[in-house]
Amino acid sequence: MDRVAKRAGTNKNAIYRRWPSRAALAVAAYRELNVADQPLPDTGTLRGDALELLRRANRSWTSPAGQLRRSLFAGVAHDPELLGLIQERANDAGSAMWLTVVARAVARREVPAESLHARAATVAIVLLRNEYVTRGPGTVPDDVLVEIVDDVYLPLLRGRGVTARDANATPAPRPQSARRPKKES
Repeated sequence: MDRVAKRAGTNKNAIYRRWPSRAALAVAAYRELNVADQPLPDTGTLRGDALELLRRANRSWTSPAGQLRRSLFAGVAHDPELLGLIQERANDAGSAMWLTVVARAVARREVPAESLHARAATVAIVLLRNEYVTRGPGTVPDDVLVEIVDDVYLPLLRGRGVTARDANATPAPRPQSARRPKKES
């Protein structure tokens, strides 16, 4: 709190009047960092929208604000109150935003209505978050984002609601525009 007060050009008492605990201040900072300042992408395809959302997240998570967010998360392990408050606000992985993008795709008949499920709709961003956990804080390469969307996210959503009988049918080929060129070895 001393450093926050110093940076704000005030004293600790003023900080404590507004935020009664370190946890309350951290949650307020987290909320401020997570304010969406850009409209949802609307490229006309689920693939385009999902890639744009992942690219935005990738840029955001490697920005100075993203570094601050990671520092905040690193400090919560030893503060159960703060951990609980952050988890309460972070658990949905931005599901409203992803559900909106998927709802547009349902309206365009790109994916079945069964895709409108928070856990399924947020799989792409959860996989990106996992890349940060396993790779570290550097930017995730774009080809990994494309792989997440093309090889996991779109097949998952397109397959929601498919019955066992339907699963035995021959799948429709992927559109040419969705195919990635094979890497030369």
